[in-house]
Amino acid sequence: MRNDHVDTGPDTPEQSAAAPGYRRSAGSPRGQARRQELLELVTADIAEQGLVGFSLRRAAKAAGTTHKVLLYHFPSAEDLLREAVERLRARRVDRGLAAGRAAPTSLAERVRAIWPLLSGPDEGARALDQALGLAMYDPERHGSLALDATSSILPALRALCPADWEERRRQEVAELILAALRGLLVQRRIGGPQDTGEAGLAALLRMLEREEAAGERG
Repeated sequence: MRNDHVDTGPDTPEQSAAAPGYRRSAGSPRGQARRQELLELVTADIAEQGLVGFSLRRAAKAAGTTHKVLLYHFPSAEDLLREAVERLRARRVDRGLAAGRAAPTSLAERVRAIWPLLSGPDEGARALDQALGLAMYDPERHGSLALDATSSILPALRALCPADWEERRRQEVAELILAALRGLLVQRRIGGPQDTGEAGLAALLRMLEREEAAGERG
C-alpha cells in the first residue's frame, strides 16, 4: 500500500495551531464521552473503508463533525488513526481469546478455534492487514501500528498455552504461533483461490501437538 494514500498530516497549517485551544476541556467527563463517541464513528469508517484514502477530513466527515473538533479531542491525525486501529484489534483479540478458551484444553485445538475468526470476513480485517503493511512501508511514522499489534496479541496467545509451562516456553511458542498465523493470513490474502492457508494451519497444529506431548513426557 502506498503511504501517500494515508494522509495523516494536518490539512492546513492553521490546524495544528488551533488544536491546543480546542483541547482546553477535553479531560472533562463530557469531553471524554464525546471523544469516545467520535472515536467509535471513525473506527466504524476505517473498519468498512480500510486505511487507503484515510485523512483527517475523511474522519471528520465520518464522525459528522469538523477536523478542528477532532483535533480538540485527539493530538494529531496519527494518534486518531492509531487509536482506531487499536480498537479494532482489541475487539478481534477479545473474540479470538474467547473462542480459544471455549475450545478443548489442547493448545492445538485452541489455535484451530481462533483461525476462522482471523481468516473469515471479520470486522476491520482489511484495515488491520493494511495497518501492518503501512507499518512495514513507513516504520518511522507508523511502526507503532505493528508494535501495538504484537504487544496486544502475544499476551493472549501466552494465555492459551498450558498453565504448567514455564514463562519462557510460553513466550517462545506464542511468538511462533503469531508469526505462523500472520504468514498464513498474508498468503491467504494475496494468493490465489486455492491458497486458503488450511494446509499450513494443519502443519502448525501438528507441530503444536508434538510440542505439547513433549511437555507431558518431560
